[in-house]
Amino acid sequence: MATSQDGCGRIVVIGAGAGGLLAAARAAELAAPAGIETLLLEKTDGPGKKILISGKTRCNLSNTKPLDAFLEMYGPNGRFLRSAFNRFFREQLLQLLAEHGVSTKAERGGRIFPASDDAHDVVAALLSHAQQCGARLVTGVRVTDVSTAGGRVQGVHTQQGFLPAAAVVIATGGSSYPGTGSSGDGYRMAAALGHSIVKLRPALVPLVVRQQSLAASMQGTPLRNVRVTAFQGSSAEINPALAPSHDTGRGTGKRARPPVIESRMGEMMFTHFGIGGPITLLLSLAVVDGLDRGPVSVSIDLKPALSDAQLRQRLQRELEAHPKRGFHRLLEELLPHQLVQPFVELSGIPATKLGHQIVAEERNRLAGLLKSLRFDIERPLPLATAIVTAGGVSLKEIDPRTMASRLVRGLYFCGEVMDLDADTGGYNLQAAFSTGYVAGESAAQYLLAGSV
Repeated sequence: MATSQDGCGRIVVIGAGAGGLLAAARAAELAAPAGIETLLLEKTDGPGKKILISGKTRCNLSNTKPLDAFLEMYGPNGRFLRSAFNRFFREQLLQLLAEHGVSTKAERGGRIFPASDDAHDVVAALLSHAQQCGARLVTGVRVTDVSTAGGRVQGVHTQQGFLPAAAVVIATGGSSYPGTGSSGDGYRMAAALGHSIVKLRPALVPLVVRQQSLAASMQGTPLRNVRVTAFQGSSAEINPALAPSHDTGRGTGKRARPPVIESRMGEMMFTHFGIGGPITLLLSLAVVDGLDRGPVSVSIDLKPALSDAQLRQRLQRELEAHPKRGFHRLLEELLPHQLVQPFVELSGIPATKLGHQIVAEERNRLAGLLKSLRFDIERPLPLATAIVTAGGVSLKEIDPRTMASRLVRGLYFCGEVMDLDADTGGYNLQAAFSTGYVAGESAAQYLLAGSV
């Protein structure tokens, strides 16, 4: 890693993930012709570790949503990205990949994947692009801190020694999936330089419930077209009539009314510890933030296409049509097999009780369970298991036009290390690509302008 170049002629990018690869490429593209070196330092044995596992190894790299709808997926912090997206967005990303032989396709929900369904192709293309632009990747190098003097970057300390540099891009990712290299190094570096770190929380993460034995008894069966609504308060306090009939939360354009926190319809599943699946992940950050305020519970509507009155009428018709059919058999017509026995126990209705013997009160109790199966949320799974880290370096201390630190000259940020996160669908990777491009460009322009 040793080099004879003076630090005034060097840009260091810390972390070879989505943001880092784009930052190094753009920095080198502008700076290399002027004899300025761009070093991309990666502490693991190779680049793009988290890209390789994204989209279940298929790499959901962006989305077809128009710009304004795209920005909504990041919540209130989405406005920070407008300038970066205007500079480098989906079209530029797909063109770059196409130039390196990676064609793409759009799927359900506007999700964009490489046509090969192989994340390795994306990493190979981005690395090839960075190297062709003149960036040099060095793996197995862990940066411990960024050195400054007089409010300016002077270089970085690594486990192998000090490396002078006039500009540094922190592209270290978050704290989730630490095996990919995202172990929170960037937060520590930024905090040591005086930056504020917005509380780190797991986002896109399964949830642990207090009624674990009940969840475990139903685990493994995917439930489609169900609605999960999170409430502020305990499960005993839930009023199912307050559950909205439409999705609420970021990216939906609709806010929930308290005590509802968020509501989503789609696919979920029970696990041995609680609840998981796509819609659970989508509302998980709102639940995590709700837990900071007090108890949180969820109500699961297994029959959202039917109103409460319609469901009661359907149950009555079923019982009248099959008066000699046992209750257990009736449930088999209504629920997946794995849920039948738990519902027998929850309802308190004997499994062998015949349809004509089931009274109105029992029928209404069953309808209530089907429309509002309730759990108290104990906690999310640990941050290390989350798909995304929420929180990070405060956006108030970063210039959205350049990704430059407002506190230290020559310091830039990109990607998940900042207080930016979004739902699944390609939004998090696109934010990393776009902010990385802008950070690298700004770092190069800083040196080219003779600001050091």
